[in-house]
Amino acid sequence: MMIPVRCFTCGKVVGEHWQEYKARAETHMGNEDPGKVLDELGVERHCCRRMIVSHKDLVDIVAPYQ
Repeated sequence: MMIPVRCFTCGKVVGEHWQEYKARAETHMGNEDPGKVLDELGVERHCCRRMIVSHKDLVDIVAPYQ
């Protein structure tokens, strides 16, 4: 659904980085390396990087059924 606000493992706030990460790395027009984008955003821990990279945004798909 929506990206979690905090990392499940360490508790660091990761939700604030989702919009910029999505805009820069996951769009078809974006040509930046996802690892480089996370480095520039200050997401250094492996657990936090996993939270952002493995997230699938399903809000638009699930919203009609609520």
